[in-house]
Amino acid sequence: MIKVTELSFGYNTANSILDAVDFTVGKGQKIGLVGPNGAGKSTLLRILMGFETPTGGVIQVIGNMGYVPQEVKYDQTLENCRSIKEYLINDSELNDFDLRKFLDNLELSNLDLEGSPKLLSGGQKTKLALARALLSEPDILLLDEPTNFMDVSGKKFVMNFLSKYPKTFILISHDLKLLDKSIDKVLYVNIHTKKIEDYKGNYSDYLKLKKEREELLKKQIRIKTRHIESMKKSLTKISRRHSAKGVRQRVMMRRRIERLEEKLPTMPPELDKISLDLPTPSRVGELPIRAKGIYKSYGDLKVLENVDFSIRRGEKFVLIGPNGAGKSTLLKILVGLMMPGKGEVIYDYNLKFGYYSQEFENFDFNERVFNLVSRKSKFDDGQVRSILARFLFDENKIKQTIGSLSGGEKTRLSIALLVIQDFNLLILDEPTTYLDPMSQRIILEAIKAYKGTLLLVSHTEDFIKEINPTRALLLPENQVKLWSDDLLNKVIVV
Repeated sequence: MIKVTELSFGYNTANSILDAVDFTVGKGQKIGLVGPNGAGKSTLLRILMGFETPTGGVIQVIGNMGYVPQEVKYDQTLENCRSIKEYLINDSELNDFDLRKFLDNLELSNLDLEGSPKLLSGGQKTKLALARALLSEPDILLLDEPTNFMDVSGKKFVMNFLSKYPKTFILISHDLKLLDKSIDKVLYVNIHTKKIEDYKGNYSDYLKLKKEREELLKKQIRIKTRHIESMKKSLTKISRRHSAKGVRQRVMMRRRIERLEEKLPTMPPELDKISLDLPTPSRVGELPIRAKGIYKSYGDLKVLENVDFSIRRGEKFVLIGPNGAGKSTLLKILVGLMMPGKGEVIYDYNLKFGYYSQEFENFDFNERVFNLVSRKSKFDDGQVRSILARFLFDENKIKQTIGSLSGGEKTRLSIALLVIQDFNLLILDEPTTYLDPMSQRIILEAIKAYKGTLLLVSHTEDFIKEINPTRALLLPENQVKLWSDDLLNKVIVV
């Protein structure tokens, strides 16, 4: 259904992302497209959809395609629609009854079809984008991080849906459980070679096969290296012969050794890791931040009602609730990006908070990476480059606009900004969104070691459990509870 030959792409000649890539996707195949952040996975899907133009190669597609983008918030189609119904219908002729029946299968039956899609939570927008793609009845479904921002119930729905989906799809995800449950082939985007490697099976099979290939390559390198060393010893012996025949033998053997050394395979370099140590926080009062009687509505839609809580110095405080419960809205009110309908937020005099937003609304997407970090810090150019290098931004990347970065790269940039400034409260809204598994683990360990105060939103139960919070605010119940692992059940069933 898809055949890609010699496909290349780069934003400029010095910054190649994909280099002469070949792969095929057969009818009914369920593909997991994996690789580290910035390898070009999202770019590849955008090329297949015709949103980006490759610099070379041929793409052949049989059938029509549906697409769920990674950052649904910036989908202009959604932003320009006045109602959910308008966004969903597109060219479809479904009546309201059939549309609601369809939405019920996607656990979206509670939505007001005449309501604005812009008022939905991140998880609800992603589900809505999936619904819109499915209504077009595609032969091939392209999904870029479809469980981003979803609560656990939503993630389970997507997992079950894809495991039973009868048609072809290509899935980008860093959700390892989802990849294990739903795919039968992996396409790995190698960030070093700029090529794509294919592996049969699910994600666990891919890890096993990849390890086996690497072990086989190590063995081949050892055997060939020993052979070359043996030839060099023979060359040393031949060098003692000063006859014309000995000279000819030495020349021939040197050439053979040189050819073998040129063809000697090398192990792929290990993936670079971000280097993250959250700084020791400055002093702050006993209650860094308090919310008193917070109300918030969007028209007739009540999101927050009489939310009242305080966070103590040094504690790790989590917000728990389903998509649409108002978690991100509450964080925006706390950091001053949004005004409450009623109520107030009280800040300690010495409070300095850093905010990570799942939707990156505190970024100017036209600003360049280097300029942003330079503007936000007190460091000279060399120090800024050094800091960005710790977060895997090379000389090409630091010159790019923020809008051209992948989701994972935007997340790394957001975390870098938290490191270079003097904060004593970190407010993090889904901080592992878009990150590859290795980077997720590094972020987790840094947060666990952090000595300051933390306010966290996450729908990943394993992540929350390892953070070991002190207390939790349950939404929409507005209940503050001491943390126990029993509350993980609340995370799982929301």
